[in-house]
Amino acid sequence: MPHLRFLTAGESHGKALVGILEGVPAGLPLDAAWVDRDLARRMQGYGRGARMKIEQDRVEFLAGVRAGETLGSPIALLVPNRDWANWEDVMAAEGTPGEARRRRVVRPRPGHADLVGVLKYARDDARDILERASARETTMRVACGAVARRLLDALGVSVGSHLVSLGGIVATPPRPLPTPLNDASDASPVRTLDPEAEAAMIARIDRARKEGDTLGGEIEVAVDGLPVGLGSHVHWDRKLDGRLAGMLMSIPAVKGVEVGLGFAAARRPGSEVHDPIVARPDAPRGAGFGREGNNAGGLEGGMTTGEPLVVRVAMKPISTLMSPLKTVNLDTGGEANAQSERSDVTAVPAMGVIAEALVALVLADAILEKCGGDSLAEVRANLDGYLVRLATRRSASAGDPAT
Repeated sequence: MPHLRFLTAGESHGKALVGILEGVPAGLPLDAAWVDRDLARRMQGYGRGARMKIEQDRVEFLAGVRAGETLGSPIALLVPNRDWANWEDVMAAEGTPGEARRRRVVRPRPGHADLVGVLKYARDDARDILERASARETTMRVACGAVARRLLDALGVSVGSHLVSLGGIVATPPRPLPTPLNDASDASPVRTLDPEAEAAMIARIDRARKEGDTLGGEIEVAVDGLPVGLGSHVHWDRKLDGRLAGMLMSIPAVKGVEVGLGFAAARRPGSEVHDPIVARPDAPRGAGFGREGNNAGGLEGGMTTGEPLVVRVAMKPISTLMSPLKTVNLDTGGEANAQSERSDVTAVPAMGVIAEALVALVLADAILEKCGGDSLAEVRANLDGYLVRLATRRSASAGDPAT
């Protein structure tokens, strides 16, 4: 069972989104402003739709936080939907079963959960499916992830992201990446670190909007400060790369995850892929060892190496097109154009913020697995003890010619 786990509930145009986050140690400083910052970042990005002008996401803690600190009990979070006022008669829980509601969706969108969902759950209105399948649900995942990020921050771990491609335009980010990473990427309307690519991406988004089309792209998440040895090689479900990939693939419209070189590693010889190991006494979280490069993306054998964790995530274009594709009418069985609802041209910049949140949740869980404790002080002491043991081992090895 994971040490840190979460559940979310709520529909896109329902009354609110709700989350339960369990496993956060007691004594972690936490206030709504910390979470609201990431909720606001999720709503930004050039190419977003009108929904972002309606919502002003703010979190409310219903349980698990008192006087600005976590209690060690489950944290209950609430984010109201301001748009509920315009949808109450459509989405209200009250009513007669089978009663026809306004805004029925009977023309399923290619690429969305609409058709498969109505068949699987025996519904005659795809709104019963799309409201939960909507990426609006990721609002609560970002809120839960912000709490996990707060824990990582308290333990010296930072998580950031930037956009590396959009609509086929590839950015050339600086290397090494700037720090703090998010301060630099958030300053761009598409969260890229390449000003030349930024201008081309904005023009590409404008063209897609005029054509009634949508765009996908890729983001990169980078994490600094991780200690060596999180995760494990001993079982498939404890390998950290598998846990990260599974979590990131659960983001709506995400179709690919790469760690380090990713697919490029399959096209190179081993001599150009594997990172030579070197002594690095100034790297305590790497036990005094380091790599000449980071093609592995900070993971080897399902475990962290002490190098920065680098993960890339690919998102397909949004399936709601203003120039809709062909589909069928579920009521008549005849040909039709797919449903068109209010939508973004692209949400790739926002997806980076979502990916950060989910990476933070996985990594916070991995740290609690390795350095567990009921309070932040205990987790910190356990982590410090682990790092001391690593340093002792390295010192002993360095002083023993036979080792």
